[in-house]
Amino acid sequence: MNTYLVIAAAVVSLLMAFGLYRKNVSIKVEDARMREIAGYIQEGAMAYLKRQYIVMAVFAAVMTVVLLVVLNWQTAVCFVIGALFSVFAGFSGMMSATRANVRTAQKAKDGMSAALNVAFSGGAVLGLCVVGLGALGLSVLYLIFDGNNDILTGFSLGASSIALFARVGGGIYTKAADVGADLVGKVEAGIPEDDPRNPAVIGDNVGDNVGDVAGMGADLFESYVGSIVSAITLGAVTYSVTGAIFPLLLAAVGIAAAIIGTFFVKGDENASPHKALKTGTYVASAVVIVASLAMSWFFFGNLKSAFAIIFGLVVGVLIGIITVQSFPQILLAGIVLFASTTLFSFITLPVEIDASRRALAWLTSAGITNVRNHSAASSALRSAAYTYVVAALSSLATLIYYILIYSRSRD
Repeated sequence: MNTYLVIAAAVVSLLMAFGLYRKNVSIKVEDARMREIAGYIQEGAMAYLKRQYIVMAVFAAVMTVVLLVVLNWQTAVCFVIGALFSVFAGFSGMMSATRANVRTAQKAKDGMSAALNVAFSGGAVLGLCVVGLGALGLSVLYLIFDGNNDILTGFSLGASSIALFARVGGGIYTKAADVGADLVGKVEAGIPEDDPRNPAVIGDNVGDNVGDVAGMGADLFESYVGSIVSAITLGAVTYSVTGAIFPLLLAAVGIAAAIIGTFFVKGDENASPHKALKTGTYVASAVVIVASLAMSWFFFGNLKSAFAIIFGLVVGVLIGIITVQSFPQILLAGIVLFASTTLFSFITLPVEIDASRRALAWLTSAGITNVRNHSAASSALRSAAYTYVVAALSSLATLIYYILIYSRSRD
């Protein structure tokens, strides 16, 4: 029953994303020149993604065969589904962004409030698709495979694989296009930056969409799914079924909180749009805090889990405030620290995997567990080993993402 609540929340999220997309698309762009330039950007973004997806399809096919041979067909199927959902999350965000951009410019003629509503709705499509597809995929696969955490790691691996291609490839493209446009336009031709007469500017705008939207969508999807799978694995080892269901239900609460928060983002001609965006974030955070306290007490009879959630939430909000305020020194220091943790993750990866294998071997040789418990322990330790790999890849992708943010803040 609890898993069906997660599925319902995910479906509501996707339906709301579709509704916001349709609302934005219904806005008529009256300026013919704006429509023409927007059409070029959309065409370029689609051409890039088509080429990128062809390459990623080859990689996904090879990985699927490897998983079939090395592991089992269930993990391979989860891998394919995770990869497809990751692609769709990024693609849906890009489709929304390339249409919301020109309509935001159109609505800007009517004032800041109207432009903010269109821009926020366009961005909300990506966020709602990320959480909706992530929660839907995990909850449905959890039901189909009877809560086998071992198999769910395939879904996370599929998401991580696509994120590495989409985020890094898109980031390299957008940086190359940005620099190229500046060299051709400002240096060689002597025309203003982002002048539509410079064809390279179209490439720059294409890069912004495929890198910062489609690539980021896949990256966010990978981080979202990976964190939930990790929590499910640890929860199942510690609290059995209750511990596995708790992260999924918390994800459903997060979706509900995000939807509630969107209604508090209202533009005001006399106030900063940043204030409106922060209001939505704070409202959603408050909802999650209250819900986590209630859920922690109901499921575990204490507030330990809630405290962990609240501390993580507060840190996340603070990171958002710091990066939005663009403190380059703080951001650079964070990158250095994160690089050290990423390096540590890869250095200790073989040790962590070997420790899981040794623990299973010790349980077997010592005869501590019976046949039934041995199977469960084997599954849990194997899942932990996969989680180490996913965590290391996630750390690398996140590090590259923040390096790109820092490099762009220096422009």
